[in-house]
Amino acid sequence: MNKQELVEAIAKCQKSAKAESERWLNCALDCMTNGLKKDKHVQLVGFGSFNVKTRAARQGRNPQTGATIQIKASKTVGFKCSKELKKTL
Repeated sequence: MNKQELVEAIAKCQKSAKAESERWLNCALDCMTNGLKKDKHVQLVGFGSFNVKTRAARQGRNPQTGATIQIKASKTVGFKCSKELKKTL
């Protein structure tokens, strides 16, 4: 399911316009993004939790030349689903 399909599903479920559903979805995603920036953790009870994870700097290899390159440290988001969600899958 992509974002547009999710917007359509929300609109159908709430019997509202797609534009309104998209505004609500964008608002929720912005709030989650800000929560991850601020607290580094967003928990949705019954669904799962999102956490900011740090990847350490490491060495990699350029596949075209075979030369060793240095990959910078970076941040990513991890997701752990709740027990309830896991049961429904």
